[in-house]
Amino acid sequence: MSVREPVLSKIPANARDIAIVGFGLDLPGAGDPDSYWHNLREGVESIRDLTPEDLRAAGESPARSGHPDYVARAALLDGFDQFDAEFFGFSPKDAAVMDPQHRKFLETCWHALEHAGHRPDDLGAVGVWAGCGMGSYFSVNICSNRDLVEETGLFLLRHTGNDKDFLSTRISYTFDLRGPSVSVQTACSTSLVAVHSACQALIAGDCDAALAGGVTIELPQGRGYLYKPNEILSPDGHCRAFDHRSEGTVFGSGAAVVLLRRLSDALADGDHIWAVIRGSAINNDGSAKAGYLAPSVEGQAAAIAEAHLLSGVDAATIDYVECHGTGTRLGDPIEVTALTEAFSLGSGGGRTGLGSVKTNIGHLDTAAGTAGLIKVALSLHHREIPPSLNFEAPNPVIDFEGTPFHVVADRMPWPQTPGRPARAAVNSLGVGGTNAHVVVEAAPERMASEGSDWPVQPLVVSGRTRAALDANTAALAAWLRDNPDADLADVAFTLQQGRKTFDKRRVLVAADATEAADLLERGDPRRVFTHDRPAGTPKLAFLFPGGGAQSVHMARGLYETEPVFRDWMDRGLAVLERLTGRDPRALWLPEPGAEAEAAQALNRPSVQLPLIMIVEYALAQLWISWGAVPKALAGHSMGENTAACLAGVLSFEDCIALVELRGRLFDTVAPGGMLSVPLPVEELLAEAGEGLDLAADNAPGLSVVSGPQDRIAALQARLEARGIDCARIAIDIAAHSRMLEPILPQFEAFLRSIALSAPRIPLLSNRSGDWMTDAQATDPRYWVEHLRHSVDFRGCLTTLRADPDRVFLEVGPGRAMSALAQANGAAPDRVISSLRHPDQKIDDDAFFLMGFARLWAVGLPLDWSPIWGEGRQRVPLPGYAFQSRRYFIEPATAEASSAANDTAPLRLPETEGWAWRPAWRLSAPDVELDAKG
Repeated sequence: MSVREPVLSKIPANARDIAIVGFGLDLPGAGDPDSYWHNLREGVESIRDLTPEDLRAAGESPARSGHPDYVARAALLDGFDQFDAEFFGFSPKDAAVMDPQHRKFLETCWHALEHAGHRPDDLGAVGVWAGCGMGSYFSVNICSNRDLVEETGLFLLRHTGNDKDFLSTRISYTFDLRGPSVSVQTACSTSLVAVHSACQALIAGDCDAALAGGVTIELPQGRGYLYKPNEILSPDGHCRAFDHRSEGTVFGSGAAVVLLRRLSDALADGDHIWAVIRGSAINNDGSAKAGYLAPSVEGQAAAIAEAHLLSGVDAATIDYVECHGTGTRLGDPIEVTALTEAFSLGSGGGRTGLGSVKTNIGHLDTAAGTAGLIKVALSLHHREIPPSLNFEAPNPVIDFEGTPFHVVADRMPWPQTPGRPARAAVNSLGVGGTNAHVVVEAAPERMASEGSDWPVQPLVVSGRTRAALDANTAALAAWLRDNPDADLADVAFTLQQGRKTFDKRRVLVAADATEAADLLERGDPRRVFTHDRPAGTPKLAFLFPGGGAQSVHMARGLYETEPVFRDWMDRGLAVLERLTGRDPRALWLPEPGAEAEAAQALNRPSVQLPLIMIVEYALAQLWISWGAVPKALAGHSMGENTAACLAGVLSFEDCIALVELRGRLFDTVAPGGMLSVPLPVEELLAEAGEGLDLAADNAPGLSVVSGPQDRIAALQARLEARGIDCARIAIDIAAHSRMLEPILPQFEAFLRSIALSAPRIPLLSNRSGDWMTDAQATDPRYWVEHLRHSVDFRGCLTTLRADPDRVFLEVGPGRAMSALAQANGAAPDRVISSLRHPDQKIDDDAFFLMGFARLWAVGLPLDWSPIWGEGRQRVPLPGYAFQSRRYFIEPATAEASSAANDTAPLRLPETEGWAWRPAWRLSAPDVELDAKG
């Protein structure tokens, strides 16, 4: 046997290594990789018995199913007729006329990308190599419906998803993949040939990632078959590869696809690498065989040996071969003979296991090769070789004693050989002579992720519909429950970076996998938030609270963990210390035991107001550094000073001095108070009487009055006697009232001493409830009137809400602004707070992360890099829960269906039937009758 030296063998071996980073599959008995591995490991045979009820439901004729040679077993694909048309953007009609094979391959390719933790658009040029089975759906189900054919036309019906030519390009179009898109058709070896071709393209640089696989869905589903001696099908519905009872195979339906990347790229991106393809080869038998359909030991052996040469692997170091292994009398012996011949070129002395997944799931035709490759990748990952089923004793034609092989009849640990990684090979053979062989190696040891700086992690889930969102949530919760030791930072990274985001979104923060599972299962709306992304581009508005929002230790957690926040706080506190001559930290961050005294001191306007302003400004800068850039600003009372500072109306230092002066002047005003009352302005003013002023119109039916403490107390008593609950604001002055008249000249004098500029960010005016003009912003008298007169915050929020895509973020302590936004009609899921209320038992940084995640959920394009840092790893998580429904066009008549079943081409046996032969059949001649006689 001569072995060709491929040109690629001249490329360094490490430059040819290809990583398997994800797979998607839907196979008999297994709809995902975890269930597939469970079935393999436990030796589950997914070829199942069909009851008479099953056969009747599938339309099988009683005469056929009652035949003594009828075998009522099949390797079925559950949900073969189901599809999530809405997810992929297909109309119901387009979905119904599309071949179920094409639809199923769309879903499995999507799952392969998700399994790898990558969005379709973050991998560079992605290629597709794929093939599918015979298009009987088109020829029988579609074409028998004449009205459909006449209405739509055969050309469109064929080109919209009913021809093998369009399988791969449909994937490229739907996912917007720009790499090569190649349909592969080599019969049973199709999908492994697709893998080989994809590897070559990756090595050559034709693409940066590749989807490779196949799909076959046999129609009609749910029926058995008639066994005929000396043909390919099994007499009892079991596939017995290499066994002395081997007499045939069982065909089945399924889809399997792998996502491939260059190993160097996969390592750099923190991919979960299941296995590494060291080398592969394909060839054709040519004419060196008995006939076109016959196999060739020489051809198979040459492909195997070439793959070994290209991979640089000694055959003796291959621990296991996943064989084509159809379970036919002569097909298995020929394959073992070819393997023996190729392995004889190695150093010898090895002992290699053999197996065939066809004993579990049947022969999946074009999907068979990738189903076997995924089995090997899973086996290498789990360090176990699953059993090859139904093996009792060797096929007497196979002299296993004279080979380096043995059949793995029972599950076994993967052999450990010091100094080298575990290795395997996959063999796939196509009728027509195209052979494929792939050498696979265990993945390199994965580097541990870096520890996260965050005590909690933000988890995000999305779906196209609410039902899909709920299903995705349930699947994630179940996975977290089953994987309590998972690195939650890696899980969070994969969910956010490795999944396409849809409009229905759910977010939470959790410390570990168990807590996350608990929260997702309970769905507590105080910890798990559900949002709809706005139809348009979300426009963020910062809302800054005014006086009375303070508390000791407010934002302390962010000060300790967030450099941007800490830097602005330190700068602001330094300015404040220069103005006052004292360090404000003693009151902001008091020592244990001094909290009560500090809280009392914070009630003084000269202390609380500048401290609140600095916290708000530092928090705003932190949000901006994370990508939360405001399109509008609004502040309540003193909060408008902070908003103006952020908008560039006055400098940071001047704003601190202005607010400090405001507070210091307040300290000189006679004691007063403010009362929030749930009444409209007109009704409240009628109740208030003389001596009180309207301080704020906050919302429909929610106003604030201001004035002397005794009058405030009297009003409160009258209202509460009528059952109207009121709330005193935590400040000891009567802001926005006539009691401030004495301090206004000094306030105005300071304003005239500083520079005022036009706002660079749109800014709302408390005076008008509308957008602040440049003239207002630069007029000191405006700011004096702002201090003295009432706040029209209801007007500000009404103006902001005029944009339906508005999102509100409270930038400051407490949640008063959030409550007012909702009281003015803002949707609760569009209103987000930055800092926890003092009564909430949650860390500041955890609460901030929750707000960050909620902003993402409403569509803000944020910078997640401060959370991830460096060295995060991608985790294989559950795939999208497609919301499928039945899209299936039945054959036009029962007769058409029956005729299709009776006349469909039969698969030929592996060897003895691999050629046509003429046969005589008695039949009556055609006769034309003249009806007129």
